[in-house]
Amino acid sequence: MKPRLMYGFHAVKARLRAAPNTVIEVWVDEDRQDARMRDFLSVLANAGLAAHMADGGRLDKMVGGARHQGVVAKVEPVTMARTLAEVIEAVEGAPLIIVLDGVTDPHNLGAVLRSADAFGAHAVVAPKDRAVGLNSTVEKVASGAAETVPYLMVTNLARSLDELKELRVWTVAMEADAPRSLDKTDAKGGIAWVLGAEGAGLRQLTRKTCDEAARIPIGGAVESLNVSVSAAICLYETARQRVG
Repeated sequence: MKPRLMYGFHAVKARLRAAPNTVIEVWVDEDRQDARMRDFLSVLANAGLAAHMADGGRLDKMVGGARHQGVVAKVEPVTMARTLAEVIEAVEGAPLIIVLDGVTDPHNLGAVLRSADAFGAHAVVAPKDRAVGLNSTVEKVASGAAETVPYLMVTNLARSLDELKELRVWTVAMEADAPRSLDKTDAKGGIAWVLGAEGAGLRQLTRKTCDEAARIPIGGAVESLNVSVSAAICLYETARQRVG
């Protein structure tokens, strides 16, 4: 895979701490000299790297006008587990997986990865044909989680769900009209929470392939939650049950 650009303080600092050898070059805004930039430059120096000074206009062009906060880095891809089997094999204890069906918004994916990292999920899985890939926006929103949580894009999602079952992971489709609430689902063993995009939901085949369905009990005027919020609730419920 070719080197690519990432940007923002959180994303680049996370990469510098987790895999400094993958950082090729770093550019910073020459006009920004505040405490946050000084702290970043210190992290950069500790990693044995020097900053290339650039004006804000050049940085804007490099990342297509995205909010880079004055920090842009050229990095090599981080090597993580590439298959479900590799992920599950490396897990000590009960696997925890998030499966996304039809999530194409990079902000949603970034937020899901951030929650996945916070609650100790072992991977996020999505189909290649109906998903957003890892890009600079995802990495910025994920605030470093894109470097710690494997994101597996699979050719056939239903087949991957069957593979999870073979690996003794219980698959749960999250649907608003499911008869059972998610707190009634046993999440102490290996589990994969399967979520669709807000509005569209899960594809029929995806739902049929799962072992069971569950819902997040909500009230008020809203009919559904953002997928990243739903994923965080599922992850929290897993943590609650396992700690309890």
